[in-house]
Amino acid sequence: MANERRRGAHITGWGRYAPTRVLTNDDLSRMVDTSEEWIRQRTGILERRVASSGETTASMSLRAAQAALDVAELDPRKVELIIVATVTPDHAFPATACLVQDALGARSAGAFDLSAGCSGFVYGLSLAAGLIEVGQYDNAVVIGAETLSRITDWTDRNTCVLFGDGAGALVLQANGTRGGVLASVLRADGSGGDLLKLPAGGSVQPATTETVNQRQHYIHMDGREVFRFASRVLPEATRQVVELVGRKVEDIVLFVPHQANGRIIQSAVRALKIPPDRVFTNLARYGNTSSASVPMALAEAIDEGRVRKGDLIVCVAFGAGLTWAATAIEWSVPLPVPKSPRWRIFWRWMLYRLARIQSWWRRLWRQADAWIQRLGEGEDH
Repeated sequence: MANERRRGAHITGWGRYAPTRVLTNDDLSRMVDTSEEWIRQRTGILERRVASSGETTASMSLRAAQAALDVAELDPRKVELIIVATVTPDHAFPATACLVQDALGARSAGAFDLSAGCSGFVYGLSLAAGLIEVGQYDNAVVIGAETLSRITDWTDRNTCVLFGDGAGALVLQANGTRGGVLASVLRADGSGGDLLKLPAGGSVQPATTETVNQRQHYIHMDGREVFRFASRVLPEATRQVVELVGRKVEDIVLFVPHQANGRIIQSAVRALKIPPDRVFTNLARYGNTSSASVPMALAEAIDEGRVRKGDLIVCVAFGAGLTWAATAIEWSVPLPVPKSPRWRIFWRWMLYRLARIQSWWRRLWRQADAWIQRLGEGEDH
């Protein structure tokens, strides 16, 4: 999706959130037939985060979005679009993005969820950037968030060692200056859908006692075939997206791959011949957080000072579908971002409390309006 643009979509805010509960490899070795060494050598993961009983995809999305809006110093009431990429929404409907929209107090925003597996965030970033470039929106929030622990089979050592929970978010804003999201490559191959899926819970296999007993509501994955697929498409998509913007792989200053598996990342880096110091990974501490992995990693890299104005960044991911995607970004924000003054922090705190009150009031008014309507109908009879 590289084309002549009238204006750019620039990243002006970033944020991430990870649950406080840590599940280590040693913990898992006491749950299933595995060992710390086996997990570390085959995945590169040392620990992962697991959501508490009170945390959901929406609540983690909200924390990441608030952090990103704080960095951008953007009033949530000015947000026009919210996209939540996830395979673990709070509900089939309403969309998790709508719950986030309400909690932020973004009353002028459209909101929807996007499901493209672990590629979902890059898909969402590309979509939001395109809508900004054509002038439909000025301010958007794109979130990747997952509570994979809720759909992980903790008796299956082949999958339970991989996944973790978390959320990451970016704020995109229109700007006529050079840089921002330059181009994206989005691809899919539905013939591989059976390689990574959640078998039951949809219209093909609605929830029944049988599907629950057969553990069909957990992640099922053909790890060997997914590894082969990922090792091929990550380098391929990376080359394609840098070619779209007239650059070379050697020009990449920061490479942010989907944090799925250490061996997959190493395979892609070797194929692309990218120096290790230009690759960012946080897989060891968070595991595979699906659509949250790219924004969490990018936000952490920015916070660590890994990017400067003018740097070429490439984010690339693959996931269920099968899907894969890559985006090229020219960093345009001066770093580090100055710390917000206390009055601004307090003002944002007040805005979010006001959003909560407004949501409560709208719910109350809706109930009162329905009661008045029923009362009127009763009098007519």
